Amino acid sequence: MPLTVQPEPTETPPEPDSRYWLEHAWSGDRVESGVVLDVTAGRITGVHTNNPSAPPGTQTLRGLTLPGLANAHSHAFHRALRSTVQAGSGTFWTWRETMYFVAQTLTPDSYHALARAVYAEMALAGITAVGEFHYLHHAPGGRRYQDPNAMGEALIAAAADAGIRITLLDTAYLSAGFGAAPEPHQLRFCDGTAEAWAERVDALKESPHARIGAAVHSVRAVPAGQLPTVAAWAAARRAPLHVHLSEQPAENEACLAAHGCTPTRLLADHGVLGPRTTGVHNTHLTDEDISLLGGSATGTCMCPTTERDLADGIGPALQLQRAGSPLSLGSDSHAVIDLFEEARAMELNERLRSRTRGHWDAGALLRAAGPTGHAALGWVGAGALAAGAPADFTTIALDSVRTAGPAPQRGGETAVFAASAADVRHTVVAGRHIVRDGVHQLVPDVPAALAETIAAAHR
Repeated sequence: MPLTVQPEPTETPPEPDSRYWLEHAWSGDRVESGVVLDVTAGRITGVHTNNPSAPPGTQTLRGLTLPGLANAHSHAFHRALRSTVQAGSGTFWTWRETMYFVAQTLTPDSYHALARAVYAEMALAGITAVGEFHYLHHAPGGRRYQDPNAMGEALIAAAADAGIRITLLDTAYLSAGFGAAPEPHQLRFCDGTAEAWAERVDALKESPHARIGAAVHSVRAVPAGQLPTVAAWAAARRAPLHVHLSEQPAENEACLAAHGCTPTRLLADHGVLGPRTTGVHNTHLTDEDISLLGGSATGTCMCPTTERDLADGIGPALQLQRAGSPLSLGSDSHAVIDLFEEARAMELNERLRSRTRGHWDAGALLRAAGPTGHAALGWVGAGALAAGAPADFTTIALDSVRTAGPAPQRGGETAVFAASAADVRHTVVAGRHIVRDGVHQLVPDVPAALAETIAAAHR
């Protein structure tokens, strides 16, 4: 991946608003040292290499600077479950009951406060864009707020307040399972029909920091006959479309009983798959499922820390990628918010399954954590330190107890196989310094904000 795109000879580069000197920078396949970035109006307008020291007037970022990370799958309110559900016994389905309890407590105001703290935690972890898989739409009991999108607007505002980009993946959730009426605790997720969902989502507006996409919660939660409506809404707007897919064997078995086919085949037959679609988890797939996903260029978002926390299983990420499915990563339930851990876990999970090593190199894993995730969220051109790209980047320390030792030229391997979110020192979004020296500049005390909002969610 080139560090710069040369302008046409007749162009006059605009004067930069700011300049950053990067001690070391990840170019996409290697480390460059002494890189200066020109930033104008939130975009990188120039990339200059071979600067051994910081020129006058530049902001210095010591360590390894990477393109901003993309968290392609998030349920912000699940952050309130951390440490309350991990130690218990049971399955995904028993965990879900605790999740439902927390979902009932949130209002637009309290959800804004919680999500603001969660997105600030993401910025501290080097994440510059989040895909929020949003299905907590209405008041308990299903009553609509005066503004039917009050909960979604709260999330969009929370991302702005925390200084990161968001793709709000507004989620159709219509059924308790294959046409069954929603259960009482699911009513606030439901719009009744896909047409009513589409009418509500039409009122959401994009902004410089926010994109609007769509999601099918799952084949359980959206009846087959209503899948085309959701897919058509996304296609008409060229918007991202995400779907939870085959996370649990029970979902596959129920789909076979109801429709005589796998969930992937059902989605394919109803026009849901395609290059703007991302299947989340894609864990329990047949060979035909893998071919359908790869052949349609449908993406795969792996969420390894959640998948192991919920005992989901290990998805066939390597086979999916080989078949043509681009890989991205998400923190999902936020048992951990650390895209370095997600990238590392994808490789290590495959080692456990195959009992061989070295399935993805550092560059491939960082692409999953960065540019492929941004593309899955509709942020075209993001995830690169290149002229024309959004000025979104993050810097990790190379002198912490985790990262010290390897030569800077091994920075890609250090980021993936040694670093953690705790090593992030700076995060810049649209040229704006959101995290400086490990401190969030917009949310002054993120741990306190998390503690307060999570306590409120459990009252």
